Amino acid sequence: MIIKKSNIDIKHGVVDMTHGSGGRATTELINEIFLHTFDNPHIRQGDDACVIDLDSKYSPPSDAYRLVITTDAHVVSPLFFPGGDIGSLAVNGTVNDLAMSGARPLYLTASFILEEGLPIEVLQRVVRSMALASSNAGVSIVAGDTKVVEKGKGDGIFISTTGVGYVDKNVNISGRNARVGDAIIISGTIGDHGVAVLSQRESLSFETKIESDSAALNSLVLEMLRIAPKGVHTLRDPTRGGLGVALNEIAHQSNVGVVLQESSIPVLPQVSAVCELLGLDPLYIANEGKLIAICDPNHVEALLAVMRAHPLGINASLIGVVTQDPNNFVQMTTKLGGQRMVDWLNAEQLPRIC
Repeated sequence: MIIKKSNIDIKHGVVDMTHGSGGRATTELINEIFLHTFDNPHIRQGDDACVIDLDSKYSPPSDAYRLVITTDAHVVSPLFFPGGDIGSLAVNGTVNDLAMSGARPLYLTASFILEEGLPIEVLQRVVRSMALASSNAGVSIVAGDTKVVEKGKGDGIFISTTGVGYVDKNVNISGRNARVGDAIIISGTIGDHGVAVLSQRESLSFETKIESDSAALNSLVLEMLRIAPKGVHTLRDPTRGGLGVALNEIAHQSNVGVVLQESSIPVLPQVSAVCELLGLDPLYIANEGKLIAICDPNHVEALLAVMRAHPLGINASLIGVVTQDPNNFVQMTTKLGGQRMVDWLNAEQLPRIC
């Protein structure tokens, strides 16, 4: 049902329980905030499920590609932080989960849990950020859902997203595919996102502004696969748990070991300073716009060149090698020449970070 005249006061109104009742107020909220902002032919269908023509220009021939699907939830606090917000984070995080399998993202769905009392203006700002992020990533938000919970039983906004894309049948990228002798590349500096969120959460002020690296990485991955479609074995975006946990996951999936070079891992000086001040380890801090690439060593130079030519890979660096290790240990040669274990994280350093 389309209600032409809306009673929503975007500037001063707040979300209340009627917006979750399924009645007139719900329809007004959906039309004014979501449909108006995400407007595209698919979402205009107005049904509970979106029908997509698989023969359309957005979809490839099914005999040459495989379908890829992922889902994610986003509970970051605060909702807005330097370099991003929960809206752009929800889009970028889901796009990146698709891209890490070598897929081209096509469509997203989004589910919103809103807390009673949330300012409508805040909701609109988040939704507009999602629309911009999805446009920048080249994907469409085609379906969604909205629920409202009582005041005190949520935290402003929680967003769950599902992404659909396709991957060429000749591309085989997985956490299971790391091989002994493979090179390990990181696309840029680590820890930016986690420290940016922490600085906003704790009202910390620094001489140099630290911004989240939140970004959609699908265009970077596309360039990497164009150069070395068979040379990239594993891709992973080191979000919760950071670089350290991501590499432990891969080591166990592939039954290999990893040796890192601390001096090669890029960390912004201000991020390093904050971590030292607060007793945090940048290896375990979440990133939202970086990727780990594990690749054939013969393709390292070509991959580094194409990554550094891309805005999201300027600081790409070769940081380690995959080794034979029945214990699947991740180790690091320190700047002083010693060896350090990079173990699993036993507790989350920074909760509610993504």
